[in-house]
Amino acid sequence: MRSLFRRSAVGAAMLSFSSLALAQATATPTLKEVTVTGNPLGAEELITPAAQYSGTGLVLRSRATLGETLTGTPGVSSTYFGPNASRPVIRGLDGDRIRILSNSGAMVDASGLSYDHAVSADPIAIERIEVLRGPGTLLYGGSAVGGVVNIIDNRIPRAPIEGVAGKADFGLASANREKGGGFMIEGGNKGLGLHADVFSRSTEDVRAPVSLACTQGGVTRFANRICNSASNVRGGAVGGSLFFDRGYLGVSVATYHNDYGTVAEDEVDIGMRSSRYALEGELRDTGGLFRSVKGQLSHTDYRHTEFDASEPGTMFKNRGNDFRLEARHARLGALDGVIGVQGENTRFSADGEEAFAPYSRTRWAALFAYEELGTSWGKLSFGARTESVEVQSLGNPVVPRFIRATRKFNPHSFAVGGLWNLAPAWQLTWNLSRSERAPKDHELFADGPHVATAAYELGNPELDKERSTNLDLGLQWKRAAHSFKFSAFQGRFANYISLEASGVQRDVNGELVPEFAYRQLRARLRGLEAGGNVRLRDGGSTVDLELRGDVVRAMNLATGQPLPRIAPMRAGATLIWARGPWGARLGFDRFAAQDRVPAGDLPNAAYTLWSAALTHRMKAGASGLLWYVRLDNAADRLAYSATSILTQTAPGKAPLPGRSVKVGLQASF
Repeated sequence: MRSLFRRSAVGAAMLSFSSLALAQATATPTLKEVTVTGNPLGAEELITPAAQYSGTGLVLRSRATLGETLTGTPGVSSTYFGPNASRPVIRGLDGDRIRILSNSGAMVDASGLSYDHAVSADPIAIERIEVLRGPGTLLYGGSAVGGVVNIIDNRIPRAPIEGVAGKADFGLASANREKGGGFMIEGGNKGLGLHADVFSRSTEDVRAPVSLACTQGGVTRFANRICNSASNVRGGAVGGSLFFDRGYLGVSVATYHNDYGTVAEDEVDIGMRSSRYALEGELRDTGGLFRSVKGQLSHTDYRHTEFDASEPGTMFKNRGNDFRLEARHARLGALDGVIGVQGENTRFSADGEEAFAPYSRTRWAALFAYEELGTSWGKLSFGARTESVEVQSLGNPVVPRFIRATRKFNPHSFAVGGLWNLAPAWQLTWNLSRSERAPKDHELFADGPHVATAAYELGNPELDKERSTNLDLGLQWKRAAHSFKFSAFQGRFANYISLEASGVQRDVNGELVPEFAYRQLRARLRGLEAGGNVRLRDGGSTVDLELRGDVVRAMNLATGQPLPRIAPMRAGATLIWARGPWGARLGFDRFAAQDRVPAGDLPNAAYTLWSAALTHRMKAGASGLLWYVRLDNAADRLAYSATSILTQTAPGKAPLPGRSVKVGLQASF
């Protein structure tokens, strides 16, 4: 069996890039940002902390993984298992406490099971990303206690498309020798809309600021490259919608392939395949009790195979169906809201030497409601959710150690919040919630060696529901181009599910490895988030100063020790200049030393990452062109991620990428 030990560090972050260019010649109307995940009623004023990225802002911050694309958003970091696999970490919570959605529906893959499993979506094919933090996430399930990331595309058109439109993206990067591109075309009329897209991106081993060892084919070499970090991504989709007077009905089929190296081991690669079939529709102006009804249904067939020196090894499969139906009721005075039902049915299997979790089936159904009450001073919100969850271990026909068992749970969650207009430019928000989460299949039934954690993982079939009480306070101010947002939060868990060292050593094919078992403990997470913009110059050209920062403190209340893999205190600033079609920015992010780690973990040194970008817009006939150049880690600083498991299990193995220049073009017509 492959060795579990292929072994310091600080959290990764990338700068948050937003649109830098102004319209050429005459002013162009600016579309308002709409964060539909944060408010199902479509209100512009949000009670829960939210962020939205689209257009040029998304193009400039896009990385190879979803986690790294969002890193740098206040309160958001990433799990960073090398350049090819990372999920978002929100307010110190990761894994199955973060709900990743596709157009508000379930994204079925295996990324929550293990850190080395990538999310089955690529930022190059995304139209918009919405990030929701705090208690308002209860509308999307107990697994959303930490936050929600909603990946939105237009593969099912939701509004009529007149004529033909499209866009093309091309990009080249130096650090990983990236060659990537995508093409999207849409067309239709008042009654029919069609969509098609295709994308591809290939990379080689990523450049690092330090020489690293790499052993492949029995030969060890040293180079300034992160060993086994190459990737090859491709995919596409087709979709269409029929439009009628009061709504639409659409379908889409999407595929995603990703062949990438897992940097923990020099000769282990993952070949991932995912197909997703979706149906979505909405009926508006229904009259009577409900104003509108929206429904969606999807089926996902996901699988990936782990190859050791090109030999097929463990195969993971996850097939699932999900549905969501929500209805917006007629106004009852100042009360407006939605009620809905949601369900999901997944079947997971793992076959091979490193199948550390059994075959399993998870079924759950939920009823939820969200209401807003308008007042003279602002508004109040109320939310509730009740679920029925069944998690079943089906054992494994060739692995007798896995038990067969069934657990049933009934999580209930509630939330109340408010928004107070203190003054024309000031708003105060607050949210209080009580959330419950049913344990996942691997938390209950895991029993085997796991390479990503370099340990033997043991589930606990007796785990209870994870319960937490969460409080969020926010203050925001906006005047013309000046703005400021501040949030303070605390979450207290009565029985936080944690993977803890048991002190036992397990013999795995003649090698002793530590045993880690899932246990429940009392925990507390609290922190601060802040961000803002100061307009330094206005007129023919503009100069803005963008500020951001956050800090999280996470404590195991049973032992008084910090929880592991928490991002250090971060602060950053970016100077933004724009004049006509030109835009530029220069910024940095400072990561404090992270020495608040549990006993036995490695502390991490402080570091600073500098970045810059230059953009230019122009017209080419009927097409609009956006040219950009982006410089990341300009000082070529050696840094490691404090939120990555690799920092502890394989110290020095996977630093953050070194200096990189990316040039790209986005054309729209």
